[in-house]
Amino acid sequence: MRAVIQRVSRARVVVDDEVVGELELSANRQGLVVFVGATHSDTDEQAHALADKVWRLRILDGDEPGQASASDLDAPILVVSQFTLYANTDKGRRPSWNAAAPAAVAEPLVDAVSARLRSLGATVATGRFGAHMHVDLVNDGPVTILLDL
Repeated sequence: MRAVIQRVSRARVVVDDEVVGELELSANRQGLVVFVGATHSDTDEQAHALADKVWRLRILDGDEPGQASASDLDAPILVVSQFTLYANTDKGRRPSWNAAAPAAVAEPLVDAVSARLRSLGATVATGRFGAHMHVDLVNDGPVTILLDL
């Protein structure tokens, strides 16, 4: 599995003019947006490991900048499926999506990431799998982490 994690001060997902996922953040509070992609061989165990890593990754500002995790601060997390994380651009100018898992494989894995985060105590909002989404976020820092499992 692959994830792009961004520390944010604001985030929401809109589908067809409807807000389907949003982080409720007050002033000086941070959250995380996690774009998640799956490939053909990914498993539920990898989805759980990814969620565990995201929940405990020390990239939020606590008493010291960048030294706290979402679990430390009860920071909310917005999970958005993104098959384009597995784009292959080695040849030509048109990306290949062959490495991205099909929806029947990927959707349950992205759902497993969200479910595992919730089971760990996270407040989780989500996008809508397979939809054309408008993701509006303010990256705080900026802080962007690429995570491959």
